[in-house]
Amino acid sequence: MEKIELTLYITGETPRSKKAITALQEICKGELEGKVELQIIDIQKSPELAEDEKIIATPTLVKTVPAPAIRIIGDLSDKEKVLLKLDLVLPKG
Repeated sequence: MEKIELTLYITGETPRSKKAITALQEICKGELEGKVELQIIDIQKSPELAEDEKIIATPTLVKTVPAPAIRIIGDLSDKEKVLLKLDLVLPKG
């Protein structure tokens, strides 16, 4: 499996941002450990990056590699649903 590149856009250290970070860290553990390159961008500190990616709401998770690029906006707490939406469901067994 090639490296998976994920970028999480958040707004400050709000409870919603912290929840998204925690949920994403849980998703990246286990089966995906060592296969994910994760970047977290606070759009308050780097608004130009959010503008470049046309981020209009946070939290937003963007998968760029492997293609196709996929975005998930909002709640990341359902691990299976997030993996499915990102097309990262791993084969069983």
